[in-house]
Amino acid sequence: MKTKLTRELESTLYQYCLEQGAYVVEEVGMPDKKGIVDTLSYQQLPDGQVEWRCFELKVTKADFHSKAKLSFIGHYNYFVLPQALYEEVAAEIPTHIGVLIYRGFDQAALAAAPEPPRAPGFLTVAKKAQHQDLQVDENLLIGHFITSLFREVDKAKRVKKGLQLYSDDQLFKELKKRARRGYDNYDPDKNLYDRFIDDTQNDAVTALQTELDARNAEYQALQLKYQALTAPDLRGDL
Repeated sequence: MKTKLTRELESTLYQYCLEQGAYVVEEVGMPDKKGIVDTLSYQQLPDGQVEWRCFELKVTKADFHSKAKLSFIGHYNYFVLPQALYEEVAAEIPTHIGVLIYRGFDQAALAAAPEPPRAPGFLTVAKKAQHQDLQVDENLLIGHFITSLFREVDKAKRVKKGLQLYSDDQLFKELKKRARRGYDNYDPDKNLYDRFIDDTQNDAVTALQTELDARNAEYQALQLKYQALTAPDLRGDL
């Protein structure tokens, strides 16, 4: 699970890459079993060349020393770190690897801002990355990049479409699961299952009442029509 700080770094880095004019996606599997990079950016340069940048996000010393493979296969490669962590591990960072330092916005400044910022903080370059040749076949890397972009688009579409994507069985199982999480006998309104049943019954009663009202209106219209047809013709008496 990602920590709050990790999500803040990820969100800020995403906005940073966009501002640099790059296309960016998180968690991209590398070709040739080179691991999974936290964030990968693709940028088309004015001279027609393509520049790939890899970013690994670390928030604790234990995370920095994790045995997970570092996928620094790009032309430029960076660690993205909080300031305190950078001060602890600076001597361990290879010469050719760059460092971006994350700093969160002050809460008072956020409250006074005329409009909400696009990211929870900002990045500064503490150490420039040195250029290296791409460490994997570029055509394969493009394929992995596109696959990851599709994954994110698919996730966004699923969120937008909401519950309609799930089967009735899936929804019913989830409802039963949530109903078992601490039933409150003294405040039934807090229980999801009770709320669901109440809403369902209310909807059913409303639907039946609407149908009954429509049938009554139809009956009255037919009754008036019948009376008009069976009433004596009084025009001859005038």
